[in-house]
Amino acid sequence: MAERITNAFTCDVEDYFQVSALAPHFPRHTWENVPCRVERNVERILQMLDDHGARGTFFTLGWIAERFPQLVRRIAAAGHEVASHGYAHERASALTPEAFKADIALAKAVLEDITGRLITGYRAPSFSIGKANLWAHDCIAEAGYRYSSSVYPVKHDHYGIPDAPRFPWRLDNGLVEVPVTTLRVFGRNWPAGGGGFFRLLPYGVSRWQIARVNAQDQQPAIFYFHPWEIDPEQPRVREATARTRFRHYVNLERTASRLERLLADFSWGRADEVFRDAA
Repeated sequence: MAERITNAFTCDVEDYFQVSALAPHFPRHTWENVPCRVERNVERILQMLDDHGARGTFFTLGWIAERFPQLVRRIAAAGHEVASHGYAHERASALTPEAFKADIALAKAVLEDITGRLITGYRAPSFSIGKANLWAHDCIAEAGYRYSSSVYPVKHDHYGIPDAPRFPWRLDNGLVEVPVTTLRVFGRNWPAGGGGFFRLLPYGVSRWQIARVNAQDQQPAIFYFHPWEIDPEQPRVREATARTRFRHYVNLERTASRLERLLADFSWGRADEVFRDAA
């Protein structure tokens, strides 16, 4: 029997009100007054991982880490990787190079101070490194990160570089980019690494996609989701557009059970370990 491939299980640690699509309804200056739900959701995810003997990477906002330092320490103590999701969930594409450098440097410092460990991984909010701001990779390398998971090689209305490599590659500056998993079908890359598509489509589709990448491409997959995606009781923003409401709330009540199946069906590890040879 062929050796089972270990895939990378990743979670972007942010709360429901910090999602880019809901930004018009939750300006950053109001965040302090919005009740957080992230701690209970991450605790539930940690239990799931423990139940299945799995490990993962938690790309964590510096803003969240400052307010829930004990949660970040629990993630690290359980054997998971703590990585950076920036400080204030600002899209890299919306910042100047100077502002971007400041954001990712602050997040790294906050996370390292809390965990007492070197933070080597970074993921841009909303996969917001595209062809127009490839300079961001130099900033990430200069800040001391070893790898980034900030490019999604798909065509999407909010992000993506469709012709980017589908699997990890090293940039001239030494940084390794680890793109979220896609499946190549009919001459096009299709999302296969979680997020909204994991909630929208039947679970069997995701299982088939990841299994095919493992078997056909002989590559580990990298899967991502958010703590709020297992929280169907989160407050609903009725003022958001119909499209935003659909994308954000579709099948929230099914995500936890799907994650349980995913954890049982595949082997999962930390991104820094799964892609150690690449990085």
